[in-house]
Amino acid sequence: MATSSIINIGRLTQIAGFELIRMFLTKRGLIAMAAFALVWLLILRYPIGQAVSIISAPNFEQMVRDISGTIGLSKLLDWPESEFAMYWLVALYSFPLFAIFISSDQTVGDRERGTLRFISLRATRFEILFGCFLGQLGVLACLLAITLVATLGVLGYRDPSLLMGGFTRALSIFIVMVIVLSPFVALMSLINTFARSSRLAIVLAILYFAGGGIVVGILAWQVPALNALDYIFPGVNSELLAGQNLPLLSALGVPLIQSAGFIAIAHRIFTRSSL
Repeated sequence: MATSSIINIGRLTQIAGFELIRMFLTKRGLIAMAAFALVWLLILRYPIGQAVSIISAPNFEQMVRDISGTIGLSKLLDWPESEFAMYWLVALYSFPLFAIFISSDQTVGDRERGTLRFISLRATRFEILFGCFLGQLGVLACLLAITLVATLGVLGYRDPSLLMGGFTRALSIFIVMVIVLSPFVALMSLINTFARSSRLAIVLAILYFAGGGIVVGILAWQVPALNALDYIFPGVNSELLAGQNLPLLSALGVPLIQSAGFIAIAHRIFTRSSL
């Protein structure tokens, strides 16, 4: 068993690369990608393809407020790249769900098949855990990049003069979204350390958000100071982030701290668990 306390970048890269291969070059991964592509073709065709007419509609902000709460969309309405304003709203709420499903099998499958014990002979447990996390985040980054390029194509077809501004907008959305998604992947890394299957990992993630949200809500109702417990849930600032009403430090800092916390807890459990 590898026990060196020094992180080997080569082994980390190999483990992360294997996660990418498993998603894009296996039957299970290709089925997931086909479902993802179908959903996003519909999104590109309708909400994003008709973004200008949708966003310019007088009842658009009221409609989104009714669905998602008071998030304040005035800044988004000022974006000249309407396609990316619509993309931002759709991606911010849909990609976390994709992240939970896509990253549900990081170490649990290998542990049940017995291959995790073999991998642990050549890499430390932290390298395995963090490598799988980086690999799954890399998968989501690839999907983000593909959908952003497609959205940029829709924008260029409508108005080529907006392409340069659209590219800058796409790059900023990409960076923010990767950071926003990181705690969702890290949470699944944590759940994978004790779940017995990828399906159970998904169920536990749903219970964490639904059941945990109810418990925190009851506690906060009794002791208002316990509202701070909301920060144990990834995506806690989604509503403020959707309307671009959150300072950059909070927008990026909270997800990074959450990710570090989940990975630290996952590593502690993973180190003490049997493979």
